[in-house]
Amino acid sequence: MKHFCFLLLAAGLGAGSITMAQTQPGDDPYLWLEEVEGPNALAWARGQNEVSLSELEAHPLFAPIHDRALEILTSDDRIAYPSLQGGMIYNFWRDAGHVRGIWRRTTVEDYRNEEPEWEVLLDLDALAEEEGENWVWAGASCRYPDYDRCLVRLSIGGADATVTREWDMATREFVEDGFRLEESKSAISWRDRDSVFYGPAFGEDQVTDSGYPRTVRIWERGSDPSEAPIVFEGERGDVAAQGLRFWDGDDHYDMIVRAPGFFSRHYYLYRDGKPHRLNVPDDAELAGMLDGQVLIELKSDWEVAGTTYSQGALVAGPIDSFETDSPELAVVVQPGERASISSVATTENTVLVNVLDNVVSTLHRFTHDDGRWVSEPLDVPELGSIAVVSTDDRSDRFYYNYTGFLTPSTLFEADAARDTHTDVRSEPAWFEKAGMEVAQHEATSADGERIPYFVVTPAGFEADGQNPTLLAAYGGFEVSRTPFYSGVTGSAWLERGGVYVLANIRGGGEFGPKWHQAALKENRQRAFDDLIAVAEDLIERGITSPDHLGIQGGSNGGLLVGAVMVQRPDLFDAVVCQVPLLDMKRYHRLLAGASWMAEYGDPDDPDQWAYLAAYSPYQNVSADVDYPRAFFTTSTRDDRVHPGHARKMVAKMLDQGHDLLYYENIEGGHGGAANLKQQAYLSALIYAYLHGQLADRSDPED
Repeated sequence: MKHFCFLLLAAGLGAGSITMAQTQPGDDPYLWLEEVEGPNALAWARGQNEVSLSELEAHPLFAPIHDRALEILTSDDRIAYPSLQGGMIYNFWRDAGHVRGIWRRTTVEDYRNEEPEWEVLLDLDALAEEEGENWVWAGASCRYPDYDRCLVRLSIGGADATVTREWDMATREFVEDGFRLEESKSAISWRDRDSVFYGPAFGEDQVTDSGYPRTVRIWERGSDPSEAPIVFEGERGDVAAQGLRFWDGDDHYDMIVRAPGFFSRHYYLYRDGKPHRLNVPDDAELAGMLDGQVLIELKSDWEVAGTTYSQGALVAGPIDSFETDSPELAVVVQPGERASISSVATTENTVLVNVLDNVVSTLHRFTHDDGRWVSEPLDVPELGSIAVVSTDDRSDRFYYNYTGFLTPSTLFEADAARDTHTDVRSEPAWFEKAGMEVAQHEATSADGERIPYFVVTPAGFEADGQNPTLLAAYGGFEVSRTPFYSGVTGSAWLERGGVYVLANIRGGGEFGPKWHQAALKENRQRAFDDLIAVAEDLIERGITSPDHLGIQGGSNGGLLVGAVMVQRPDLFDAVVCQVPLLDMKRYHRLLAGASWMAEYGDPDDPDQWAYLAAYSPYQNVSADVDYPRAFFTTSTRDDRVHPGHARKMVAKMLDQGHDLLYYENIEGGHGGAANLKQQAYLSALIYAYLHGQLADRSDPED
């Protein structure tokens, strides 16, 4: 990997009577629930928790599902996924004895052994006890190429905002007078041993409307960070700006990345004390560098010197040529109509491109030879999902994971140049798959587009319309949903007679940028129509029926299932809506919401609010419609998607007379759970709810 790391900004109407609520913020009677830690809001949340948990914990399947989920999530048989750094394997590990986790490392050679000898670097449970703080691991960035100092990020309760401390690998201790930041969404990355790129995010004058750093500064060791000189300043309306150093062999380049919008980037080479803008389309992404060649993923067509380079392609050219009007470009790979680039990674001598072909992974190696890019497919397992886990800067060694709905994850150590592959870790089978099957179908959406989806059926399945079925999707931010193995889903749902469905709806990246862009802004309804089409297709095929069909989504997926519930309540009897966006009138004013206007639109623009208002769940939920008994979950410590979305939706629906369930984890961040025990607990709540709503086949004795 060439140490090319950007600031992560995640977030990410149909049947029924629709009544428009008053849309001015001052007219919202539930605004008090946006006070994240307000005493009244927390008292309300705890009161709702008490009602919901007393019911769900009493379900006869809650305890066995919880116990099995906890066993799976904390098992020593899980894969300890590697991070290759300086010839060593690093790993962060949590289990029953290390609830918060340990940061550790071992050698490449020892990692191949069944039970490696791990050297513990940092025990987060011990640190939390010593400091009296609920620390959650948020990652570490170690200085290339020596990996002697690291910037360790710690979250309080799972929030996106982190505390940063410098770590000395030689002494195995935090550096007392080192680089250190208090809790914030500040950006910090290594330049050299004694300086960092720094973007403070402590005050309104330092951040964008999205709450991320607006300036890039160079902070020298031993100096006052408040006096670090500004080398770049973005605009208040931007999403973020960040400085970073990336390496290509022994050569390094200082780069500044300005993000005017969520899907737009301006790239600058920082040299001689000045930023120099590179000639790259605003919506393109720099994916890495090899042998002086910059790799760029195109999100739209790009015409250069009379040649058009097509949307979805990976192109490359010499870095200095991007300072001219006509960069010297060559096509590395151009995926087909129903294919897309899933990821790009580099080893010392190769570029690894993971291509999704009809949502099935293939892995290709590219080398730069005498001005040409040479491609060869690698001999990886077929008909599954592949993810490159970690690559090496100083060799062609890399690790990748292979999995499928019924295939436990297997980790391979491979050599990209020699095309050799050795399985070094495999998870056990957490559920009995005998008799289970996986199929891929297509539904036809409202505008005629074909929408693929996977169906996993349990043993003894019959298409009699009576099968409890869970339909999951995301549909946003160009995120691809691919087959995966889940011991928790398998044991809690599939083994107990449930059908699991994963839909590849528009808004995602399964078929490249065009698939994502098809559901942006005014076209968002297409994502909802796609999920509705899959639900109708499941019913038409006899796989399930509305009384036995549930939908699940989180974050942007929470918006998805919330909107579809409001539009087509007749199709479902269960809705799991997790850490959701729901109030699309105010989403851009809450936490990181302003950064997502490139995805959804600007509610303050009357023309854009017109289409947002048409589907915003919070504005469209009605007392006059019968909805499924939904289950909403969120987290107090989620500082990405505001918990006010779920709180206000639930309060409004309860006042309208609807029956529903609500659970707010008082910590846990955007994932909804801060540790493995909380993950097991939340999973048990969700599956107990789903069985209660859809199955009525529970075996209390299990």
